[in-house]
Amino acid sequence: MSGTERHRWWKEAVVYQIYPSSFLDTTGSGWGDIKGITAKLDYLKDLGVDIIWTSPIYKSPQADMGYDIADYKAIDPIYGTLDDVDQLIAELRKRDMKLMMDLVVNHTSDQHAWFLESRSSRNNPKRDWYIWKPPKCFDHDHPQPPNNWSQILGDADSAWTFDDKTGEYFLSLFTPQQPDLNWENPDVRAAVHDVMHFWLKRGASGFRMDVINVISKVQSFPDAEVVVPDQKWQPGMKYFANGPRLHEFLKDMNREVLSKYDSITVGEMPWVRDEDEILKVVGSTEKELNMIFIFDIVDIDCVPGQARFSLRDWKLSEMKEALGHWQRVMIERDGWNAIFMENHDNPRAVSRYVDDSDEFRDRGAKLLALMHSTLNGTLYIYQGQELGLRNAPATWGPEEFKDIESINLRKKYNARYPHNLEKLAEARYLLHRKARDHARLPMPWTSGPNAGFTNPDATPWMRINDDYKTYNVATQLPLNPDQTSHEGSAKQLTTLQYWARALRSRKAHADVFTYGDFTDLDPAHEQIFGYLRTGAEGGSWLVILNFSGEEVEWRLPERVRVKDWVAGTCCVGKPEKTLAGTVRMGKWEGVLGRCDVDETTTT
Repeated sequence: MSGTERHRWWKEAVVYQIYPSSFLDTTGSGWGDIKGITAKLDYLKDLGVDIIWTSPIYKSPQADMGYDIADYKAIDPIYGTLDDVDQLIAELRKRDMKLMMDLVVNHTSDQHAWFLESRSSRNNPKRDWYIWKPPKCFDHDHPQPPNNWSQILGDADSAWTFDDKTGEYFLSLFTPQQPDLNWENPDVRAAVHDVMHFWLKRGASGFRMDVINVISKVQSFPDAEVVVPDQKWQPGMKYFANGPRLHEFLKDMNREVLSKYDSITVGEMPWVRDEDEILKVVGSTEKELNMIFIFDIVDIDCVPGQARFSLRDWKLSEMKEALGHWQRVMIERDGWNAIFMENHDNPRAVSRYVDDSDEFRDRGAKLLALMHSTLNGTLYIYQGQELGLRNAPATWGPEEFKDIESINLRKKYNARYPHNLEKLAEARYLLHRKARDHARLPMPWTSGPNAGFTNPDATPWMRINDDYKTYNVATQLPLNPDQTSHEGSAKQLTTLQYWARALRSRKAHADVFTYGDFTDLDPAHEQIFGYLRTGAEGGSWLVILNFSGEEVEWRLPERVRVKDWVAGTCCVGKPEKTLAGTVRMGKWEGVLGRCDVDETTTT
């Protein structure tokens, strides 16, 4: 029996990621908190959410917005208390919902007790809990790092940080405030397992695992190949992504912890494309993780071999290849997909994949919602995606971008090109297209002061998007409007209403959209994405998506006979489209229909 036929609760779940600092502030601090999450559970339940995944809420100095953890078993006071988490879990259970924690165990904060001990002396028992190396050499009495790896969140800098007190470097792949744990040490692995048990016993239902494929490094720590010629430090992912002991460590984690609970697990695994390597993690018999985030879709506009802050033009056929490839792989090879287009590390999908202009942003948002909700795998939504939120305006100055990666990009360009106006404009353009900050703007709940995110007299930790008075939750409610009153009228569903309807449809037809077969009908077409979804019992369904700002005529394959157009992105009721021959698709329009398929012909 294939993996797609094994029905599991976590396969059919809808997961909603919350960036807690930006979700809802209940104290007037200007910073979102745990009680703010609890206050909006009814909204999330009505939307169709089953699991909430919160980005880190643990005690942290916030050098990287909580991904630098100082205590895995304590909550940062800015978010609340452990009692607040217990209350959140209790309220989730009342609604038959679950909590997924963000597990960040490739690195800790440099303020974690483990690291404070480790750096206290070379002889401390916890010294080898982290990765320490002597200088490679000295240049005019200045120590030089052990190798040429670049920092991930600031590629102008080394991935190694020198400790004056002990005279050695520690590996800090992301920032100097985030030292990498040494997973070669069994005591480290046992400590991580203890943290996992702590949260699972407390009522969490699983984990999103931050850069989990980076926990095993090539132990010789060789220099990376030079792929960015004008840069001193080079990307070293060849030697730290999917390292030699990764699968051993994950199987150990599964055996010692995960196998003892009915949990959901999803791994963040950048820089890996190999089918066999991915299936070693998510294959149904491998006993590692349930699924991973495959980065093809969010790397589509990156220049191959360069950092995330790079841009290139892409074609629809590339998106179809990325999505369709992993649809087929997981179906045919018994793995499982995590379906996502947004998260806290990427710009808004409406600004990235479609047209986010005032005229077309709603159409584009609903087009993406239709695609997102009809693909095979576990579905992930990021906060505000259900509203069709877009990037911050291009008029915002660089000072509005608070993320450490954005700050480091500005520093890099200012240091290299202080008087080159063209290069400085390039940095600003990259921020407005690719910065992680766009996804981290406070959630707009109302058109009132501070968008209802915090008290009217409070100062939000980050600026609220300028369009919040028209794009917020309140203006897009109710979630389940009376459709009969809109049949045949010009009134449109809001993006939020469309998402709620799409999630209801996905759950009602899980046999088709969650577990069913997938066939791309026209892989080479650069405007239309047309595909079939077929369930064992639910029959065949046709999805047609026009990824362009032009009206397009697309001829239905002869073997596909539409029985009934069920839903569309540009109408409330059923789309008025031909059932055979050539279908005329409006700008950024998507439609969904039931169909019969003649398996005796391939045309």
